[in-house]
Amino acid sequence: MNERNRRYVQRWNPRRLYPLVDDKLKTKALCIEHGLATPTLLGSVRHQGELPQLAKVRDLESFVLKPAGGAMGNGILVIPKRDGEFYLKTNGTRVSYSDLRYHALDILAGLYALGGRQDQVVIEECLVVHPDLARVSSGGVPDLRMIVHRGIPVMSMLRLPTHASRGRANLHQGAIGAGVSIATGRTVAAVASNKMISKHPDTGEKVVGMPVPGFDLALELAVRAADLTGLGYLGVDIVVDRSRGPLVLELNARPGLAIQIANRAGLKIRLDRISELLEPDLDVAQRIALGARIEMEGAL
Repeated sequence: MNERNRRYVQRWNPRRLYPLVDDKLKTKALCIEHGLATPTLLGSVRHQGELPQLAKVRDLESFVLKPAGGAMGNGILVIPKRDGEFYLKTNGTRVSYSDLRYHALDILAGLYALGGRQDQVVIEECLVVHPDLARVSSGGVPDLRMIVHRGIPVMSMLRLPTHASRGRANLHQGAIGAGVSIATGRTVAAVASNKMISKHPDTGEKVVGMPVPGFDLALELAVRAADLTGLGYLGVDIVVDRSRGPLVLELNARPGLAIQIANRAGLKIRLDRISELLEPDLDVAQRIALGARIEMEGAL
């Protein structure tokens, strides 16, 4: 972790650019400005004076409430459907509008924000799991985490929700991390709660050797998103929606290292090879091909 911070995060990620990725509203605005697909923004609440704007969720059948500055999936409330005047969470629990209002107040107070700073409420469309991934997900929508260094996709994993993670695609909360080959778009290994697995603990379906739908487009989105930020070491999170395909969900200037366990491979060798092989003026397709080549070298 210290080497990651010193050699990659601190060296390649200027602090002045962090707000572009630490603030989900700024990330979304950047993607929209440059034509990158992202979940539809349905509204936002920037301070308590704007709290009446939360009332627009009364007219929505599904939505997501999340903190603009949250981390590790904390504070994200997914409402996939309604039950009359109530809202149903992914686990079937009913919540009222008053519950949503209190949750929004917690977000604004910085309960889920990095450093406890005052935060903003983001209201987004509720994405629907791609049918090819539904059989390996429990109560939530999986996502792809891709690490991009100097414009080259280095490593990828599919994060799969479980009952233990309460439907969240977060490894720290019990989700599965399945390494995905950049060269083939198939899962190569999987880990849950620090143990290697081959099947989803809830569904019994295989999570190793499966193709990831829309992976080629997701790779392109990740590289293009990284280019927009100016950051040289970035985690890009992408969701493959049932109808819209891959969408940029979030960006992370300090991506974790569990992706190595999910892939049963180390990052350092691949990162060092980028410094040796990277040439100027490579287009997106050429950089993706270089990432695949470096991955395959390590497999030989």
